[in-house]
Amino acid sequence: MTEPNDLAANNPLPELRPELRPELRPELRPELRPELRLWCEAWKVCLQNVLSQISAKPAAFEISRQPLPGLDSDVWYTVVAGGAARGEMTLRLPAYSGTRLARKFLGEAEAGGAAPSGENLSAQTIATENITSENKEALEELLRQIAGLAATSLAATAGGEVQLHLAASAAPSWSSDAIVCLRSSDLPEAPIDVEIQLSPALAATLQSRTEPAQPASVPPSTSPVPPSSYRRLMDVGLDVKLRFGTRRMLLRDVLALSAGVVVELDNKLNSPVDLLLDGRLIAQGEVVVVDGKYGLRITDVVDAAASP
Repeated sequence: MTEPNDLAANNPLPELRPELRPELRPELRPELRPELRLWCEAWKVCLQNVLSQISAKPAAFEISRQPLPGLDSDVWYTVVAGGAARGEMTLRLPAYSGTRLARKFLGEAEAGGAAPSGENLSAQTIATENITSENKEALEELLRQIAGLAATSLAATAGGEVQLHLAASAAPSWSSDAIVCLRSSDLPEAPIDVEIQLSPALAATLQSRTEPAQPASVPPSTSPVPPSSYRRLMDVGLDVKLRFGTRRMLLRDVLALSAGVVVELDNKLNSPVDLLLDGRLIAQGEVVVVDGKYGLRITDVVDAAASP
């Protein structure tokens, strides 16, 4: 039986670039802060959901702090966040992981990037494999779909609407605030690895969104707040939206959308229309036309305490 040390001697990894060399003692890494873990958990769930849809079978990933070895064949993508969360993050994938994800997206049988059943990927295989240009293009489109789903999911974590723009890139120039690895747990013999690196700017934004407000240093008082204090807020503009209905669609159906396609909503024709304030239901009513513009005749005001 070959000992682990013999395997490393027979299949040595190439010298790693300094900026990609993992820490020797990852167990000494500080615990991931709650807001950063929520951000990474959202990416993990979106990755699982998209892969489950395109492969028609469940995909399972777990978050690990164990750093991945960095190789010249790795594929890098930068995700620029805007809106409620501002900053950058990167996605780094070993070539074999990128190839497997691309083949899943294209609906092809896995080859090259996956080891035969019961065998582990050797260090030599990992070091020498490169992703093809065709697979890299498919991988980028897959990651864009995951980023689009993540942008919606991360709104709650960031405290508002989030925009994510993904593009192929090189290794980041900034020092990472946190590094985590998403590793598939359903295929331990040939796992898929996706490393996430968060920039200090993005981490600071997320932290500021979750820090509790510091109480003001004012003398205690039992007197009620005078009504005049609320008058300053009366002229603050708020955006409200009308929601005619919703529809849950498979990723393949979304990708097949084109001009002329009719998307059927779940709501019936006579169902009340929802009035939303910052994504929260506040009232329902009927659509009317006023001077050539749409309007809403309120039929029911939702109790704030009872609304989700």
